Amino acid sequence: MTTYRWSLQQDLRHYHQLGCTHFAAWIRKIVDAGIEPAIRRIRESHLQVSSLTWAGGFTGTNGYSFDEAVCEARRAIRIASRIGAPSLTIISGSQNGHIRSHARRLLIDGLVELADFADMHSVRLALQPMHPLFAREWSFLHTIDDTLEILRRFDPGHVGMAFGTYHLWQEPDLLDRIPELAPWIASVQLSDWRQSPRCDNDRLLPGDGCIPLQGIVSALEQAGYRGSYELEIWSRDLWKADYTGLMRKCKNWFRGLPGARRPNVIEKNWA
Repeated sequence: MTTYRWSLQQDLRHYHQLGCTHFAAWIRKIVDAGIEPAIRRIRESHLQVSSLTWAGGFTGTNGYSFDEAVCEARRAIRIASRIGAPSLTIISGSQNGHIRSHARRLLIDGLVELADFADMHSVRLALQPMHPLFAREWSFLHTIDDTLEILRRFDPGHVGMAFGTYHLWQEPDLLDRIPELAPWIASVQLSDWRQSPRCDNDRLLPGDGCIPLQGIVSALEQAGYRGSYELEIWSRDLWKADYTGLMRKCKNWFRGLPGARRPNVIEKNWA
């Protein structure tokens, strides 16, 4: 969703021209382009897919029943497998009128339904905790502890975590906890926090806000994380910006981090 106005075909062309080797796919653009033509274009491109977003909503947030949400997630898993995405981001859905224990049970039941199916397709589910700003529409799952309580029910090779800096940077003792989290982390999404967010779509480019991103990336590297770093920029302002300049700025920022690996993902399509 970072390059929100570009089509999938534009994404693939521009990312390659800008020297990207990987990208994180947004399932909506794949569906909009037609699933079969989109899969063919991705396979024929010079890019690998780091993750696919998103599936879930087991609490009925998006108007689907539990069974419909599971069915859609199975379709997303098949797509992820066919485009070579190693993980599929899972969003719980909001509490949506349920008592919290029932919402939690729906999430666990959804993961139970999907974990073995995803493993058969060589796709790891990546559960995404989100900041309370997104409680009304997206997720009732906000903290590391609540996320780990669910993840520990599963094999970490089958179900892991999508680690979003925007969502988790205010967690107490985050840097100290990263070694504990590292085995669970399937993907990392980078964006920065405006001192006073004006809305829930008001993220900043890495380095432009107040999140200690350098320390977080350093801690992840030291803890043994070797996956991709994806951009996850929801911004009503940056969606109107020049995407080529935006991506170059992010690439240069990442390369400037002390001891950083060469970035292999520059953009994240999200919804």
